[in-house]
Order: sequence, then structure tokens, then C-alpha cells
Amino acid sequence: MWSDLENLVEASMQEWKVPGLALAVIQDGEVALLKGYGVRDTDTGLPVTTDTQFLLCSITKSFTAAGLGLLVDEGKLEWNRPVRDVIPEFRLHDPVASERLTVLDLLCHRSGLPRHDWIHEPGDLSGAQMLPLLRHLAPSRELRDSFQYSNLGYMVAGTVAERISGQSWEDFTTERLLKPLGFKDFGFTIEALAAAKNAARPHAMLGSECVPSPLWPIRTTAGGGINASVADLAKWARCLIDGGKVDGTQLLSPKALREMSTPRMHVGRSEQAEIGDSHYGFGLFCENYRGDRTLSHSGSWLGWATLMTVLPERRAGVVVLTNRAPSAVTSLLTYAVFDRISGREPVDWFGRLVPKRRQFLEQQKLDKKKLEEKRRVGTRPSHALEEYAGTYEHPAYGRIAISADGDGLSWHWRGFSGQLTHWHYDVFTTPDRPSEFHPDNLALTFLCDREGRIDRITAPFEPAVPDIVLQRVAEKMVAAKA
Repeated sequence: MWSDLENLVEASMQEWKVPGLALAVIQDGEVALLKGYGVRDTDTGLPVTTDTQFLLCSITKSFTAAGLGLLVDEGKLEWNRPVRDVIPEFRLHDPVASERLTVLDLLCHRSGLPRHDWIHEPGDLSGAQMLPLLRHLAPSRELRDSFQYSNLGYMVAGTVAERISGQSWEDFTTERLLKPLGFKDFGFTIEALAAAKNAARPHAMLGSECVPSPLWPIRTTAGGGINASVADLAKWARCLIDGGKVDGTQLLSPKALREMSTPRMHVGRSEQAEIGDSHYGFGLFCENYRGDRTLSHSGSWLGWATLMTVLPERRAGVVVLTNRAPSAVTSLLTYAVFDRISGREPVDWFGRLVPKRRQFLEQQKLDKKKLEEKRRVGTRPSHALEEYAGTYEHPAYGRIAISADGDGLSWHWRGFSGQLTHWHYDVFTTPDRPSEFHPDNLALTFLCDREGRIDRITAPFEPAVPDIVLQRVAEKMVAAKA
């Protein structure tokens, strides 16, 4: 069985151009396979081992939920406790949601806020700096109306743990979860990952070539910041399978684990018939695979793709960590392992997903061509370029500085900068940098006041709400804040 799986791993890595991969398979509650494949960095050629640290990305959310479960076990917290009872200064844009939002709402992504990921994705703000910005973010739904994935919500959940425990989220998670689980080498920042002796490096596609990507930080640490190896993450998967126990000792109560694994919010229906409907609990996706209940969480960031899945009733699990994103390799290998463990006739996931990948790549080329065709060639800006230059500000998204640069415009926003492309009339777009972390092809629309002076920029930072409006700042105010 394992030799057949090895061939599938190698074929999948080759097809999706994944440099390095770490795999753990748990069968009958024990680790049956633990192995590294490929290289952790294409520049050095060093191999992936079972102790190589990867950025876990959103698998981290399962630890955040479990940590709060420990506080519930101790009677220090209730799932339905309003967030403002713990964080008095917490505010959302909607005052009613501010008062009523609970810890439970945060953990199952039903705050009413869409992702608003470009608040945290530049990586220049800490959680404490981002917390007061939430009141300036427009919701797209009513509180508890629907599932809307939120990294910012888990950042707040981590702050709840800090306020109750009196420790940083990192120290609390280390002492209450990672050390009892037996984690050996781990960290919570990109800086820690860069300093680790055995760490993977992220990769992305630049055209048809897989190249190293920058190590980009995740500052919503409780939502995605843990670095760990496949050997250590397999211990967490076993704990979930064993009802919250570690080597026979109860770490997380069965009641807390049931709360985490209870479907709370409907996420959607998978296009794969074997999976069906997906729901979210607390830090875990609750699904089925070919009739078996699954608990899982994936993770994705620039150059990273991860997946941890367990079949509690079969006492089985799979962990796949890779240093290339996006790809279908994590889910493909997970389902292939479960088919083999369950003794079912295997689904040809490789044969099913490879054509979809190639079709997607062709569609990408067509979409890029169609996008370029939409550009209004021959149009001109309505004002002289110097009149666009200035500083524009939003209370949460920060400041965009525009400068006239020869015969064009340049932008600078929270560490990102570059030459803007004139799209048509008063719309300019940011550069396309596919192998970097960057707001590619972001349309900046310049608008005027009734006097005809350019006084604001609108930008679709969050597609679920109307464009974000950044108002022009008077030069004397810019100088005063500088």
C-alpha cells in the first residue's frame, strides 16, 4: 500500500511542481507513515525531513479554538460570553454587533465581517494595532447571518485568550498545548522560521518556473502563525482522534472537543460528490468523505499549502505540509490515503484533478488576455499628472501616497510601491507580481469634488463590500503626522 502511495506522492509533486512535502499517516491511532519528500529550498537543495518546520497557516486556528476550550474547561470562559466582556475596548462598525458578538461567533466565522484581509496582509501592524481598526470596517452581512471566513476574527479570539490567561497568546499556547503535546521545534513568526536550522522556504510559480518566494509574515498570529514539523503536527492529529488525550492523559475535555467538532455554520457544497456539504465548527471544518465523518483544517499563504484531516471513527488521520501554493496535492494525497485505509476501491484523484489543473492554467491565460482587452486604449487622464499626486487616507486601510513619476504615476502603500499602469481615464492599476506577496492589478479610481479637484481614491480591497474610499489629506496634515 505504501509503495503505491509513494509513487502517487512523487507524481503529484512533479505535476504541481511542489519542491518539498512532508507527510504523516495515522492508522488505528498510531503513526503508520512519517516521511519527508523533495527539498525544503530549491536554492540550497537541502532535503525535507520529518522535523522540517513549515508555516502551518490556518491549521493554527484549531489550536486557538482548543486553547479557549481549555479556559472553558476551567470555568474561566463561556463560549457565549460577549467579546466586550473580556475586551472592553472592542468595537465593530455596527454598534449592535459590537455588544452582542460572542466568542462562539468569532470561532465559527459569523461576525458579519467579510475577510478584509488587506488590513493584516501587508504585515506591518501587530494585533494590538489592528484591534482598534475593526470599527472602521464595513460588514457585508448581519451578525450570525452567514459564514464569512475571518482571520481578523481569530486575531480577536487570540486576544480573548490573552486577557483571560494573563499571558501572550504565544506563551499560553506553548505552555497549555504545544509542550503537553510534545512539540519539539516550533515558532510563531516568520522571523523565527528564518532562524530555524531545519525550515522549509516557500515557493510560487513565475510563469512555468517554480521559484522561491519571500518569507512573508502572518501578524494575525492566532489565525495562522504557528511554524511546526509534520512529526509534531501528527501529535495534534492523534490528540483529536483520541478524544483530547495525549498518551492516555486528558489534555482537552471530550466536551470541549465535541464543541469544536460540532457543525455550526454551513460553508457550502463541494464540487466533489464524495465530500458533499461542508460546515465549520470551532477551528475545524466538519465534513464527510465517502460516508466517514472528517474534521480538518487547511492552510494557505504565499508559497505554503497545508492540510490536516482526521477520521475520528476510523482512528485515522493525514497531515500534508508543502512549500508551494496553490496546489491540489494536499487534498489529493489525503483522500488517496483514506481510500487505502478504509479498504474502498480508490478514487483516481490524480486522474480527476490533473485535467482540472491544466484547464485552470489555460483559463488563466484567457482571463489575462480578456482583462487586457477591456483596457480603453487611447484614453487620457482628466487632469495633469501632478494633480493626482498627494496622500490619501482611510482610518483602517491607512495611507496611499501617489507621486507623479515622469510620464506616469507611482504609488506607495504600507510597504508596497511601484509604477502604476494607466487603465483608462482616471483609473490606474498596481503592478502584477505573481511570485511576490502583492495586491496585483488593484484598480485605483481617482474621483473629484464638485470643484473638479481630485479629492479621493476608491479601491476594491475587499470585494464583498463597496470600494474602500481613501480621502485626500491636506499637505499640512501630512506634515504634522510625519
